[in-house]
Amino acid sequence: MRIKELKLHPIAVADGPLRSSYGLHAPYALRTIVEVVTTDGITGISETYGGDGPVGALESVRHRVEGMDPFQLTGFWQYLQGQAREIEAQATSTGARSQTWLVPGENPLDVHTRTNAAIEVACLDAIGKALGRPLCDLVGGKCRDAVPFSAYLFYKHAGGGGMGDDAREDEYGEILTPEAVVRSAKQMVAQYGFKEIKLKGGVLDPDAEMDAIRALRAEFGPSFPLRIDPNCAWSVDTSVRVGLGLTEELSNGGYLEDPCAGMEGMGEVRRRLLAAGVDTPLASNVATTCFAHVPVAKQTDGVQIILSDPHYWGGVRAQQKLSDLCEVLGLGMSMHSNNHLGVSLMTMAHAAAVCPMLTYGCDTHYPWQTEIDEVVVGGRVKFHEGTVVIPDKPGLGVELDYDQVARGEERYRKLPYRKRDDELEMQKHVDPNWKRILPRW
Repeated sequence: MRIKELKLHPIAVADGPLRSSYGLHAPYALRTIVEVVTTDGITGISETYGGDGPVGALESVRHRVEGMDPFQLTGFWQYLQGQAREIEAQATSTGARSQTWLVPGENPLDVHTRTNAAIEVACLDAIGKALGRPLCDLVGGKCRDAVPFSAYLFYKHAGGGGMGDDAREDEYGEILTPEAVVRSAKQMVAQYGFKEIKLKGGVLDPDAEMDAIRALRAEFGPSFPLRIDPNCAWSVDTSVRVGLGLTEELSNGGYLEDPCAGMEGMGEVRRRLLAAGVDTPLASNVATTCFAHVPVAKQTDGVQIILSDPHYWGGVRAQQKLSDLCEVLGLGMSMHSNNHLGVSLMTMAHAAAVCPMLTYGCDTHYPWQTEIDEVVVGGRVKFHEGTVVIPDKPGLGVELDYDQVARGEERYRKLPYRKRDDELEMQKHVDPNWKRILPRW
């Protein structure tokens, strides 16, 4: 079996006006659907970041992928590492590998891991279909039958995403108060059965966001672990103040994620909280984005929970390596999410199913996307009591609805932008003078 053809489908999916410390989400999120068609007539699929950068990176390896044996993934990874060394040699900052300033999918220093993940997953999907086995079985088998996800709450303005005739219904409404945060959480929990809750912070004054976490605890009680992620918007002092103020609310499986920028700052927050008798774990997908960061996280005690992501850590097998490393170092794992559809959600589920150390519910933006945009046959992937059950089907367990893929491609062609830029969206729709400032508080 060889790969006869690599097909790339750049698509756009509607996205609501969600807020974070990076700025404002655009009316459409960009994604790329990847297909590898084999000489045996089998097609493997994956989903990755969208826009000119990710698509260009995949196009640049077309000559290497077409004709490749899909089983020979190590050789492909070695090829990408050679390219990565050339890029890194041109980098001017040793800290540039973090996501402190760049949103996922736009960092030139993780092009090789993102590209590897997209090709690897498509190849594993094809191999699973050829062998009649689920993807997770190809890398050792699952350690859990169902993968838990959390209700991922955002502050947002009114609007459901999309534009013009393609504007979507605003399912959640404006969310800019503690009461609205609780309302949106109740909606998600009722619809999807989530048992854990995370709030994307770094948008309002920290005291207002603390009030939202307290309101969530009052509504759901201590059996629902709570997390907050301000994406580095706070200073060390503010991070410590919030950690002290939310000691009870972030206990019992909760955590404080990327409160401030940099491993050194995170380590200082950790030391000051411990000195005050507070053992709230710190999590990160900003300070820790590659394997070289993990030992530093342990040495500084700046991060206790690594938020992994198969899409930019390098694929499902890289996730397993990270799980092994976390086990050796005594670190916990969760999983980061970006805007995504069903192919990506199933990739995350299979990746989480083969990582024993991933014991915190995964993030997912899935409730923020709509049925109108879903590209898998049969419509949206179903949650069962807040989990995605690993199906007993070959590969990822989903197939592409090509009519839906074509509609996504048509949306993409009509868009005036080919890159995610949350700061620009803030300037266009909220404040023309807005700039991302770290720390903001």
